[in-house]
Amino acid sequence: MHLVHNERIKLLAIALNNLGVGAILAGIVAPMVSGTAGGLGHAVGWFLLGADLIGMGQILLGRLRHES
Repeated sequence: MHLVHNERIKLLAIALNNLGVGAILAGIVAPMVSGTAGGLGHAVGWFLLGADLIGMGQILLGRLRHES
């Protein structure tokens, strides 16, 4: 049963990581490319959201169960 649990945790961690990268891209890179950058506060907010999501994925990986 550990294998199923571990795979579910990995999939959720990957999803959070991808959402985090997407938030960073959507909030920082996309406005820069389109020329509609909303200012430093806007960019910092999106970066922090992305970093939080990526961090949550990393924390989830700590919940992986070891075979014993």
